[in-house]
Amino acid sequence: MKAQTPMHEIDRDDIQGLLRSGYGHHTEACFLLLRIKDREAARAWLAAAPVTSAAMVERPVGTDASIQPEPLPETVLQLALSSAGLRALGIADDVIEGFAEEFVSGMDGDANRARRLGDVGASAPERWQWGAGQRVPHVLVLLYALPGHLDPWRRTIEQQCMAGFDTLACLQTADSLDREPFGFRDGISQPKIDWERQRPARDDAQLAYSNLSCLGEFVLGYPNEYGGYTDRPLLDAQRDTQATLPRAEDAPDQADLGRNGSYLVLRQLQQDVRGFWTFLDGAAGGDTDQRERFAAAMVGRTLQGVPLVAATKASDAAASSADLNAFTYQSDPQGLRCPLGAHIRRANPRNADLPAGTRGIISRLIRTLGFDEEALQQDLVASTRFHRLLRRGRKYGAATLAESLAGPPGAPVGLHFICLGANLARQFEFVQDAWLTGTKFDGLTAESDPQLGTRIPAPDGTPTDGYSIPQPDGSDRRITGLPRFVTVLGGGYFFLPGIRALRYLAAAH
Repeated sequence: MKAQTPMHEIDRDDIQGLLRSGYGHHTEACFLLLRIKDREAARAWLAAAPVTSAAMVERPVGTDASIQPEPLPETVLQLALSSAGLRALGIADDVIEGFAEEFVSGMDGDANRARRLGDVGASAPERWQWGAGQRVPHVLVLLYALPGHLDPWRRTIEQQCMAGFDTLACLQTADSLDREPFGFRDGISQPKIDWERQRPARDDAQLAYSNLSCLGEFVLGYPNEYGGYTDRPLLDAQRDTQATLPRAEDAPDQADLGRNGSYLVLRQLQQDVRGFWTFLDGAAGGDTDQRERFAAAMVGRTLQGVPLVAATKASDAAASSADLNAFTYQSDPQGLRCPLGAHIRRANPRNADLPAGTRGIISRLIRTLGFDEEALQQDLVASTRFHRLLRRGRKYGAATLAESLAGPPGAPVGLHFICLGANLARQFEFVQDAWLTGTKFDGLTAESDPQLGTRIPAPDGTPTDGYSIPQPDGSDRRITGLPRFVTVLGGGYFFLPGIRALRYLAAAH
């Protein structure tokens, strides 16, 4: 039995490393989708699985030359379970019902959810390769490795799992991490998590955009941006007589099954790279420079990652991720530099809790009640503060854009999209529904995300296959007839437990 960590400290040995690191040095990766065939054998492996903790991958911060960082592990294993997996393990129904409703019902379990997420037409769950019906994974095993170490690592884990699990699929990834399949520099914009818990929870005075997010936005069992604790299974201490689980901060007499865990979203997104660039070539009349400008206008960044809205003189190649993320849209309210519907603007609008203005009580009241016309324009998008996602995806297929364009038509290429968050509805589902697939984002009408949009006509038949590029001297420039460039091939919601919670689940009867 491990001694309890003091209530307000963070036990990094109990947190899976994926919450701290995207494992960028571990360029090789694959994801195993497993189904339980023998409950006892599955429990035995889960109880002993070599899960990598945050403490094992953290690097010392500072300039003290005497500090020698521990070498990175050659291999990494992370583990998550679906609600179907919890049932297959024999976890009690009342425990499972303590998780988020979205997790319990599953990504494929609700036709309305599928519609909101844009999982319609070719992306409908009934067409998925995995994630629906009898092809819902019970366990997700994420394997990462330093160059040259993945294949033997995967074989070792598959051998260990053979007695308890059937392998539903092995999702392979490309080793190149700096560019997403359409060719744009990737991994630039990520929230900074307040691991030191220095930012006040429910900071009502926080009106300016900040990249710093409360720990509880991503890790269960800690205060979130509302100053509250996200619902998760809290158990009577008598159900944890060995004190395997940490105790809850907000209910110290109860065992916290969620603490130090998170929800993980996995979606396999097939990208039509050739179709994307061929369409833009046609829209640009074969002008290669114009084609690239159209592509940048749709994404909101150049291929090198420079945001269109930022007035930076840094060279595209030399700019760091920090430089490329240090901007807001305050100077571009009409979208003249970065179109209002651009992908990065939809995914992270970067606005404040309240419309901009002075801090006086009267000014605040006027803005809150909606009497300020300028403020109303700036408040068309809800605050991103409550809707951030921690992205951990990996692309698959061709390693570079050139390889994708030169390869055979229809060759598999895309993204295994992974994100982490403490609230599926408020984070992933809100961003996907209201901002990415939504056709009324930021006052726009009848257009969705230019890369991820479904192009499904509105209920009244209005087409949604257009894209507006505002012009300073007249009407918007309009691109029409956009096809769907991304198709969902599979998806699921998983619980990424704290390591102590994982051991508890493996032993629960």
